[in-house]
Amino acid sequence: MMPDRTQAPQIYSPIEFDFPLQPCNTMSLDNGITLHYVTDSIEPVMQLEMVFQAGSWYEPKSGVAQATAALLKSGTGQRTSFEINETFEQYGATFRASAGPDWVSVTLSCLTKHLGKVLPIVAELLVDTCFPASELEIYIQNAKQRLSVQLLKSDFVANRHIDEYLFGFQHPYGKYLWKEDYDALTSADLLDYLKNYFTAGNCRMFLAGYFQEADLALINQTLGHTDWNAGGKRLEPKVEVIPAHEKKYRISNDANGVQGSIRMASAFPDKHHPDFVPMIVLNTLFGGYFGSRLMSNIREEKGYTYGIHSFMYNHKMTSAYMITTEAGKDVCEAAITEIYHEMQVLRDELVSDDELELVKNYLLGTILGDLDGSFQIIQRWKNLILNGFSEERFHSNIQTYKNITATQLQQLANTYYQPDRFYELVVI
Repeated sequence: MMPDRTQAPQIYSPIEFDFPLQPCNTMSLDNGITLHYVTDSIEPVMQLEMVFQAGSWYEPKSGVAQATAALLKSGTGQRTSFEINETFEQYGATFRASAGPDWVSVTLSCLTKHLGKVLPIVAELLVDTCFPASELEIYIQNAKQRLSVQLLKSDFVANRHIDEYLFGFQHPYGKYLWKEDYDALTSADLLDYLKNYFTAGNCRMFLAGYFQEADLALINQTLGHTDWNAGGKRLEPKVEVIPAHEKKYRISNDANGVQGSIRMASAFPDKHHPDFVPMIVLNTLFGGYFGSRLMSNIREEKGYTYGIHSFMYNHKMTSAYMITTEAGKDVCEAAITEIYHEMQVLRDELVSDDELELVKNYLLGTILGDLDGSFQIIQRWKNLILNGFSEERFHSNIQTYKNITATQLQQLANTYYQPDRFYELVVI
Protein backbone atom coordinates (compact mmCIF):
# COMPACT_ATOMS: atom_id res chain seq x y z
CA MET A 1 0.00 0.00 0.00
CA MET A 2 1.39 3.39 -1.01
CA PRO A 3 1.81 5.94 1.80
CA ASP A 4 -0.34 9.06 1.68
CA ARG A 5 2.15 11.75 0.61
CA THR A 6 -0.30 14.52 1.47
CA GLN A 7 0.04 13.73 5.16
CA ALA A 8 3.21 14.66 7.01
CA PRO A 9 4.68 11.87 9.13
CA GLN A 10 4.25 12.13 12.86
CA ILE A 11 7.18 13.75 14.65
CA TYR A 12 8.51 12.06 17.78
CA SER A 13 10.73 13.56 20.44
CA PRO A 14 13.83 11.55 21.45
CA ILE A 15 12.43 11.69 24.99
CA GLU A 16 9.80 9.18 23.85
CA PHE A 17 12.37 6.71 22.49
CA ASP A 18 13.80 3.63 24.14
CA PHE A 19 17.59 3.36 24.14
CA PRO A 20 18.63 -0.29 24.08
CA LEU A 21 22.36 -0.88 24.42
CA GLN A 22 23.57 -3.86 22.38
CA PRO A 23 24.98 -6.47 24.78
CA CYS A 24 28.72 -6.80 25.15
CA ASN A 25 30.11 -10.33 25.18
CA THR A 26 33.09 -11.31 27.32
CA MET A 27 35.69 -14.04 27.15
CA SER A 28 38.94 -14.73 28.95
CA LEU A 29 42.12 -15.44 27.03
CA ASP A 30 44.37 -18.25 28.21
CA ASN A 31 46.64 -15.79 30.05
CA GLY A 32 43.75 -14.17 31.92
CA ILE A 33 43.17 -11.08 29.75
CA THR A 34 39.49 -10.15 29.53
CA LEU A 35 38.26 -9.54 25.98
CA HIS A 36 35.03 -7.58 25.58
CA TYR A 37 33.47 -7.69 22.14
CA VAL A 38 30.52 -6.45 20.09
CA THR A 39 29.94 -7.83 16.61
CA ASP A 40 28.03 -6.84 13.50
CA SER A 41 27.86 -8.17 9.95
CA ILE A 42 27.76 -4.98 7.92
CA GLU A 43 31.35 -4.48 6.74
CA PRO A 44 34.25 -7.00 6.83
CA VAL A 45 36.40 -4.80 9.09
CA MET A 46 37.36 -5.03 12.75
CA GLN A 47 39.06 -3.00 15.44
CA LEU A 48 40.93 -4.39 18.43
CA GLU A 49 41.87 -2.00 21.22
CA MET A 50 44.18 -3.00 24.07
CA VAL A 51 43.97 -0.70 27.07
CA PHE A 52 46.81 -0.78 29.59
CA GLN A 53 46.75 0.82 33.00
CA ALA A 54 50.01 2.53 32.09
CA GLY A 55 49.35 6.26 31.63
CA SER A 56 51.53 9.05 32.98
CA TRP A 57 50.06 8.40 36.46
CA TYR A 58 52.34 5.35 36.73
CA GLU A 59 55.54 6.46 35.00
CA PRO A 60 58.70 6.58 37.15
CA LYS A 61 60.16 9.39 35.02
CA SER A 62 58.37 12.23 33.25
CA GLY A 63 57.57 11.51 29.60
CA VAL A 64 58.20 7.75 29.68
CA ALA A 65 54.58 6.68 29.06
CA GLN A 66 54.17 9.08 26.15
CA ALA A 67 57.50 8.08 24.58
CA THR A 68 56.84 4.35 24.99
CA ALA A 69 53.53 4.66 23.16
CA ALA A 70 54.97 6.90 20.44
CA LEU A 71 57.89 4.54 19.74
CA LEU A 72 56.05 1.24 19.94
CA LYS A 73 56.69 0.77 16.19
CA SER A 74 60.35 1.85 16.39
CA GLY A 75 61.75 -1.62 15.74
CA THR A 76 61.96 -5.10 17.22
CA GLY A 77 64.58 -7.83 17.24
CA GLN A 78 63.14 -9.07 13.95
CA ARG A 79 61.94 -5.96 12.08
CA THR A 80 62.96 -2.35 11.58
CA SER A 81 60.46 0.48 11.93
CA PHE A 82 60.36 0.73 8.12
CA GLU A 83 59.50 -2.96 7.75
CA ILE A 84 56.80 -2.74 10.44
CA ASN A 85 55.10 0.24 8.81
CA GLU A 86 55.44 -1.29 5.35
CA THR A 87 53.69 -4.47 6.47
CA PHE A 88 50.78 -2.60 8.01
CA GLU A 89 50.40 -0.51 4.86
CA GLN A 90 50.60 -3.58 2.63
CA TYR A 91 47.50 -5.04 4.30
CA GLY A 92 45.67 -1.72 4.70
CA ALA A 93 45.89 -1.91 8.49
CA THR A 94 46.23 0.94 10.94
CA PHE A 95 48.17 0.62 14.18
CA ARG A 96 48.32 3.44 16.68
CA ALA A 97 49.23 3.88 20.33
CA SER A 98 48.55 6.84 22.58
CA ALA A 99 49.18 7.63 26.23
CA GLY A 100 46.99 9.69 28.52
CA PRO A 101 47.08 10.35 32.25
CA ASP A 102 45.38 7.04 33.15
CA TRP A 103 45.64 4.68 30.19
CA VAL A 104 47.75 3.70 27.23
CA SER A 105 45.59 2.64 24.30
CA VAL A 106 46.97 0.38 21.54
CA THR A 107 44.60 -0.04 18.60
CA LEU A 108 44.67 -2.23 15.49
CA SER A 109 42.15 -1.60 12.69
CA CYS A 110 42.14 -3.92 9.69
CA LEU A 111 40.13 -5.93 7.21
CA THR A 112 38.95 -9.05 8.98
CA LYS A 113 40.51 -11.30 6.33
CA HIS A 114 43.97 -9.85 7.09
CA LEU A 115 43.87 -10.30 10.86
CA GLY A 116 46.15 -13.32 10.69
CA LYS A 117 48.76 -11.29 8.81
CA VAL A 118 48.98 -8.28 11.10
CA LEU A 119 48.05 -9.52 14.57
CA PRO A 120 51.33 -11.45 15.06
CA ILE A 121 53.21 -8.19 14.43
CA VAL A 122 51.16 -6.47 17.13
CA ALA A 123 52.07 -9.26 19.55
CA GLU A 124 55.70 -8.85 18.57
CA LEU A 125 55.59 -5.12 19.27
CA LEU A 126 54.17 -5.66 22.74
CA VAL A 127 56.97 -7.98 23.86
CA ASP A 128 59.97 -7.28 21.63
CA THR A 129 60.10 -3.57 20.76
CA CYS A 130 63.69 -2.58 21.46
CA PHE A 131 63.47 1.23 21.16
CA PRO A 132 66.67 1.76 19.14
CA ALA A 133 68.73 4.73 20.29
CA SER A 134 68.59 6.29 16.82
CA GLU A 135 64.77 6.24 16.81
CA LEU A 136 64.63 7.67 20.33
CA GLU A 137 67.01 10.46 19.36
CA ILE A 138 64.76 11.45 16.44
CA TYR A 139 61.72 11.37 18.72
CA ILE A 140 63.43 13.62 21.29
CA GLN A 141 64.55 16.12 18.64
CA ASN A 142 61.07 16.30 17.13
CA ALA A 143 59.39 16.58 20.53
CA LYS A 144 61.67 19.42 21.62
CA GLN A 145 61.15 21.28 18.37
CA ARG A 146 57.39 20.82 18.61
CA LEU A 147 57.46 22.06 22.21
CA SER A 148 59.42 25.18 21.19
CA VAL A 149 56.74 26.03 18.63
CA GLN A 150 53.83 25.25 20.93
CA LEU A 151 55.17 27.39 23.76
CA LEU A 152 54.66 30.42 21.52
CA LYS A 153 50.91 29.69 21.39
CA SER A 154 48.74 31.14 24.12
CA ASP A 155 46.25 28.24 24.10
CA PHE A 156 49.00 25.66 24.67
CA VAL A 157 50.49 27.65 27.55
CA ALA A 158 47.04 28.19 29.07
CA ASN A 159 46.22 24.48 28.97
CA ARG A 160 49.47 23.63 30.76
CA HIS A 161 49.04 26.15 33.54
CA ILE A 162 45.34 25.68 34.30
CA ASP A 163 45.90 21.98 34.99
CA GLU A 164 48.82 22.88 37.23
CA TYR A 165 46.62 25.29 39.23
CA LEU A 166 43.86 22.70 39.58
CA PHE A 167 45.89 19.67 40.62
CA GLY A 168 49.42 20.81 41.47
CA PHE A 169 52.51 20.29 39.34
CA GLN A 170 53.50 17.09 41.16
CA HIS A 171 50.15 15.48 40.38
CA PRO A 172 49.96 13.36 37.19
CA TYR A 173 47.01 15.45 35.96
CA GLY A 174 48.87 18.71 36.59
CA LYS A 175 52.42 18.10 35.43
CA TYR A 176 53.79 18.93 31.99
CA LEU A 177 57.02 18.32 30.11
CA TRP A 178 60.04 20.53 29.49
CA LYS A 179 62.90 19.99 27.05
CA GLU A 180 65.05 18.62 29.88
CA ASP A 181 62.51 15.85 30.47
CA TYR A 182 62.88 14.66 26.88
CA ASP A 183 66.69 14.81 27.09
CA ALA A 184 66.63 12.57 30.17
CA LEU A 185 64.84 9.69 28.39
CA THR A 186 66.80 6.55 27.57
CA SER A 187 66.01 3.36 25.69
CA ALA A 188 66.39 1.48 28.98
CA ASP A 189 63.61 3.60 30.53
CA LEU A 190 61.23 2.65 27.74
CA LEU A 191 62.20 -1.03 27.78
CA ASP A 192 61.57 -1.25 31.52
CA TYR A 193 58.22 0.48 31.15
CA LEU A 194 57.14 -1.87 28.37
CA LYS A 195 58.15 -4.90 30.40
CA ASN A 196 56.57 -3.80 33.66
CA TYR A 197 53.36 -2.12 32.50
CA PHE A 198 52.41 -3.58 29.09
CA THR A 199 51.52 -6.88 30.72
CA ALA A 200 48.73 -9.41 30.44
CA GLY A 201 47.61 -8.71 34.00
CA ASN A 202 47.47 -5.00 33.29
CA CYS A 203 45.40 -5.17 30.10
CA ARG A 204 41.80 -5.20 28.93
CA MET A 205 40.81 -5.73 25.30
CA PHE A 206 37.86 -4.34 23.35
CA LEU A 207 36.90 -5.78 19.96
CA ALA A 208 34.29 -4.55 17.48
CA GLY A 209 33.34 -5.25 13.87
CA TYR A 210 32.77 -8.30 11.74
CA PHE A 211 34.46 -11.45 13.01
CA GLN A 212 33.74 -15.11 13.71
CA GLU A 213 34.73 -17.75 16.23
CA ALA A 214 37.88 -18.50 14.26
CA ASP A 215 39.00 -14.88 14.65
CA LEU A 216 38.44 -15.00 18.41
CA ALA A 217 40.47 -18.20 18.53
CA LEU A 218 43.25 -16.47 16.57
CA ILE A 219 43.30 -13.58 19.04
CA ASN A 220 43.58 -16.05 21.92
CA GLN A 221 46.30 -18.00 20.16
CA THR A 222 48.32 -14.88 19.36
CA LEU A 223 47.76 -12.64 22.40
CA GLY A 224 46.60 -15.14 25.00
CA HIS A 225 49.80 -17.12 25.36
CA THR A 226 51.07 -17.39 28.93
CA ASP A 227 54.61 -16.10 28.33
CA TRP A 228 53.53 -12.52 27.52
CA ASN A 229 54.87 -10.26 30.29
CA ALA A 230 52.98 -11.98 33.07
CA GLY A 231 53.02 -9.09 35.57
CA GLY A 232 49.79 -8.28 37.39
CA LYS A 233 47.63 -5.17 37.51
CA ARG A 234 49.46 -2.06 38.64
CA LEU A 235 48.27 -0.14 41.67
CA GLU A 236 47.85 3.62 41.45
CA PRO A 237 50.44 5.54 43.45
CA LYS A 238 48.80 7.74 46.05
CA VAL A 239 49.23 11.31 44.84
CA GLU A 240 47.62 14.20 46.68
CA VAL A 241 45.88 17.00 44.80
CA ILE A 242 47.51 20.27 45.88
CA PRO A 243 45.71 23.12 44.10
CA ALA A 244 47.15 26.62 43.88
CA HIS A 245 46.14 29.12 46.58
CA GLU A 246 45.83 32.08 44.20
CA LYS A 247 42.74 31.97 41.95
CA LYS A 248 43.39 34.68 39.32
CA TYR A 249 46.30 34.72 36.85
CA ARG A 250 47.32 36.90 33.92
CA ILE A 251 50.32 35.73 31.85
CA SER A 252 52.01 37.65 29.04
CA ASN A 253 53.32 35.15 26.50
CA ASP A 254 53.45 36.88 23.08
CA ALA A 255 53.61 40.67 22.86
CA ASN A 256 52.78 40.51 19.15
CA GLY A 257 49.76 38.24 19.49
CA VAL A 258 46.29 39.58 18.78
CA GLN A 259 44.24 37.27 20.99
CA GLY A 260 44.31 35.82 24.45
CA SER A 261 43.41 32.38 25.76
CA ILE A 262 40.91 32.23 28.61
CA ARG A 263 40.69 29.23 30.90
CA MET A 264 38.35 29.06 33.89
CA ALA A 265 38.24 25.87 35.92
CA SER A 266 37.12 24.45 39.24
CA ALA A 267 37.40 21.18 41.10
CA PHE A 268 34.48 18.83 40.57
CA PRO A 269 33.38 15.44 42.00
CA ASP A 270 34.28 12.31 40.07
CA LYS A 271 31.94 10.21 37.91
CA HIS A 272 30.61 8.24 40.88
CA HIS A 273 29.18 11.35 42.57
CA PRO A 274 25.38 11.70 42.20
CA ASP A 275 25.76 15.22 40.77
CA PHE A 276 28.00 14.18 37.87
CA VAL A 277 25.33 13.05 35.40
CA PRO A 278 22.80 15.81 36.17
CA MET A 279 25.66 18.28 35.72
CA ILE A 280 26.12 16.99 32.15
CA VAL A 281 22.69 18.44 31.36
CA LEU A 282 23.44 21.79 33.00
CA ASN A 283 26.85 21.97 31.35
CA THR A 284 25.33 21.30 27.92
CA LEU A 285 22.90 24.15 28.40
CA PHE A 286 25.62 26.46 29.74
CA GLY A 287 28.45 25.82 27.28
CA GLY A 288 28.41 22.27 26.01
CA TYR A 289 26.98 22.65 22.50
CA PHE A 290 26.64 25.20 19.71
CA GLY A 291 23.31 26.52 20.98
CA SER A 292 24.52 27.01 24.56
CA ARG A 293 24.13 30.14 26.69
CA LEU A 294 27.84 30.97 26.39
CA MET A 295 27.82 30.63 22.60
CA SER A 296 24.64 32.67 22.23
CA ASN A 297 25.96 35.51 24.37
CA ILE A 298 29.72 35.68 23.86
CA ARG A 299 29.91 34.55 20.22
CA GLU A 300 26.57 35.41 18.63
CA GLU A 301 25.58 38.54 20.53
CA LYS A 302 28.88 40.09 21.66
CA GLY A 303 31.17 38.76 18.91
CA TYR A 304 34.08 38.32 21.32
CA THR A 305 35.09 34.85 20.09
CA TYR A 306 34.62 32.26 17.34
CA GLY A 307 33.77 29.61 19.91
CA ILE A 308 33.49 29.02 23.64
CA HIS A 309 33.00 25.69 25.36
CA SER A 310 32.61 24.16 28.80
CA PHE A 311 33.12 20.54 29.77
CA MET A 312 33.96 18.14 32.57
CA TYR A 313 37.30 16.35 32.57
CA ASN A 314 37.16 12.68 31.68
CA HIS A 315 39.79 11.54 34.18
CA LYS A 316 39.55 8.32 36.15
CA MET A 317 40.85 9.36 39.57
CA THR A 318 39.34 12.83 39.97
CA SER A 319 37.50 15.40 37.93
CA ALA A 320 37.33 19.10 37.10
CA TYR A 321 35.09 21.58 35.32
CA MET A 322 36.54 23.75 32.54
CA ILE A 323 35.51 26.74 30.43
CA THR A 324 37.77 27.52 27.49
CA THR A 325 37.87 30.13 24.74
CA GLU A 326 40.15 32.39 22.72
CA ALA A 327 39.21 36.06 22.36
CA GLY A 328 40.74 39.34 21.23
CA LYS A 329 43.17 40.78 23.78
CA ASP A 330 40.99 43.85 24.27
CA VAL A 331 37.86 41.85 25.13
CA CYS A 332 39.23 39.05 27.34
CA GLU A 333 38.17 40.71 30.57
CA ALA A 334 34.75 41.55 29.14
CA ALA A 335 34.31 37.91 28.07
CA ILE A 336 35.07 36.73 31.62
CA THR A 337 32.50 39.19 32.97
CA GLU A 338 29.89 37.72 30.62
CA ILE A 339 30.76 34.17 31.67
CA TYR A 340 30.11 35.05 35.29
CA HIS A 341 26.92 36.84 34.24
CA GLU A 342 25.59 33.68 32.58
CA MET A 343 26.40 31.72 35.73
CA GLN A 344 24.41 34.20 37.80
CA VAL A 345 21.41 33.99 35.46
CA LEU A 346 21.34 30.21 35.91
CA ARG A 347 21.59 30.64 39.68
CA ASP A 348 18.78 33.20 39.80
CA GLU A 349 16.31 32.09 37.12
CA LEU A 350 14.68 28.82 36.17
CA VAL A 351 15.42 27.50 32.69
CA SER A 352 12.40 27.66 30.39
CA ASP A 353 10.61 24.45 29.41
CA ASP A 354 11.44 24.99 25.72
CA GLU A 355 15.16 25.43 26.31
CA LEU A 356 15.33 22.46 28.64
CA GLU A 357 13.50 20.26 26.13
CA LEU A 358 15.92 21.37 23.40
CA VAL A 359 18.93 20.40 25.53
CA LYS A 360 17.39 17.05 26.45
CA ASN A 361 16.68 16.30 22.78
CA TYR A 362 20.24 17.25 21.86
CA LEU A 363 21.77 14.94 24.49
CA LEU A 364 19.47 12.03 23.66
CA GLY A 365 19.98 12.51 19.93
CA THR A 366 23.74 12.42 20.45
CA ILE A 367 23.41 9.10 22.25
CA LEU A 368 21.29 7.71 19.41
CA GLY A 369 24.09 8.60 16.99
CA ASP A 370 26.66 6.99 19.28
CA LEU A 371 24.74 3.70 19.19
CA ASP A 372 25.00 3.38 15.41
CA GLY A 373 27.41 0.53 14.72
CA SER A 374 29.61 -1.77 16.76
CA PHE A 375 32.62 0.60 16.77
CA GLN A 376 30.58 3.26 18.57
CA ILE A 377 28.86 0.76 20.85
CA ILE A 378 32.11 -0.78 22.07
CA GLN A 379 33.31 2.71 23.03
CA ARG A 380 30.23 3.09 25.22
CA TRP A 381 30.99 -0.21 26.87
CA LYS A 382 34.67 0.64 27.25
CA ASN A 383 33.86 3.85 29.12
CA LEU A 384 31.50 1.98 31.42
CA ILE A 385 33.90 -0.88 32.11
CA LEU A 386 37.06 1.15 32.65
CA ASN A 387 35.25 3.39 35.12
CA GLY A 388 33.79 0.49 37.07
CA PHE A 389 30.16 0.84 35.93
CA SER A 390 27.62 -1.73 34.80
CA GLU A 391 25.04 -1.43 32.03
CA GLU A 392 22.67 0.04 34.62
CA ARG A 393 24.74 3.25 34.56
CA PHE A 394 23.91 3.75 30.87
CA HIS A 395 20.17 3.35 31.47
CA SER A 396 20.16 5.53 34.60
CA ASN A 397 21.92 8.28 32.61
CA ILE A 398 19.14 8.16 30.02
CA GLN A 399 16.50 8.50 32.73
CA THR A 400 18.34 11.48 34.23
CA TYR A 401 18.47 13.22 30.85
CA LYS A 402 14.76 12.59 30.27
CA ASN A 403 13.45 13.55 33.70
CA ILE A 404 15.69 16.27 35.15
CA THR A 405 13.81 19.46 36.02
CA ALA A 406 14.57 23.17 35.82
CA THR A 407 14.55 23.35 39.63
CA GLN A 408 17.23 20.66 39.87
CA LEU A 409 19.37 22.56 37.35
CA GLN A 410 19.03 25.76 39.37
CA GLN A 411 20.11 23.93 42.52
CA LEU A 412 23.18 22.59 40.70
CA ALA A 413 24.00 26.06 39.40
CA ASN A 414 23.86 27.46 42.92
CA THR A 415 26.30 24.79 44.05
CA TYR A 416 28.81 24.68 41.21
CA TYR A 417 28.52 28.04 39.42
CA GLN A 418 29.79 30.16 42.27
CA PRO A 419 32.57 32.54 41.07
CA ASP A 420 34.81 31.85 44.08
CA ARG A 421 35.11 28.19 43.01
CA PHE A 422 36.89 29.05 39.77
CA TYR A 423 40.51 29.48 38.82
CA GLU A 424 40.73 32.24 36.25
CA LEU A 425 43.60 32.43 33.73
CA VAL A 426 44.24 34.67 30.73
CA VAL A 427 47.34 34.14 28.57
CA ILE A 428 48.03 36.92 26.04
